[in-house]
Amino acid sequence: MSHGWGYGATNGPDFWADNFPIANGPRQSPINIVPKETQYDPSLKALKLRYDPFNAKGILNNGHSFQVDFVDDTDSSTLTGGPVSGTYRLRQFHFHWGGSDDRGSEHTVNGIKFPCELHLVHWNTKYPSFGEAADKPDGLAVVGVFLKIGAANPRLQKVLDALDVIKNKGKQTTFANFDAKTLLPGSLDYWTYDGSLTTPPLLESVTWIVLKEPISVSPAQHTEQQRKTRMKTTTPRDGQVPQPSLHWRRRGSMLHGGQLSAPSASQGPSGPRLLQINTASPSYHPIMLSMLW
Repeated sequence: MSHGWGYGATNGPDFWADNFPIANGPRQSPINIVPKETQYDPSLKALKLRYDPFNAKGILNNGHSFQVDFVDDTDSSTLTGGPVSGTYRLRQFHFHWGGSDDRGSEHTVNGIKFPCELHLVHWNTKYPSFGEAADKPDGLAVVGVFLKIGAANPRLQKVLDALDVIKNKGKQTTFANFDAKTLLPGSLDYWTYDGSLTTPPLLESVTWIVLKEPISVSPAQHTEQQRKTRMKTTTPRDGQVPQPSLHWRRRGSMLHGGQLSAPSASQGPSGPRLLQINTASPSYHPIMLSMLW
């Protein structure tokens, strides 16, 4: 059910609602995150990420980006705790980038985009498969990681080196023994909200966990990523990354002491919850934040 969507002038995000009416739904992603417009709630459980390098199995050019796939028939690579209940298995990770350093990420922070955004996609094992989970309100959990221009990233380089083999849409190759946790920043402080897939079919089934601290990518690595995929996939060009959903452009206020205020009936349902986790030590200590309309 692709309907020929892409990031071009005639099939980009502005046209997705023509074939996917849910694009106008109440919990569409991405959003613009405004950290100061938050609420505090310490009641959530700690976030736990456990990834087995031996679960990495292949890398694929899917026509819009490249993705690294993982074996997901056991609970050896999982996300638990934090804003979700139960166990979520790692399915794949992929990247979103644009034609310039200030247009790559999908989510924004105070209206500012990063050069690139990494998504680690997990599915809820209360359902029998990824396919069964994909359209359920609690079916998916995606960890988003921003990339900034800085020092070279040796872990990311292994992924970039593999792109030479998958230059064309549909091409794939073995990609083994890779620890996805090496792509995470030193701090797992994050924001979380209930949202959607950011590309068609735009299913509103994602618990988003957007990490506050970015990882680095060197100018040469970012150029390499763009060069190796340009013209071989329908990746976003300047201005074609989906813009933050109007449904989530909210105003809010900071609360203290763990109390959450409910929006009035005229305001409608509450907006995205934002969660901050301190992971400096193996014990994760959650601080919950929530955004209002």
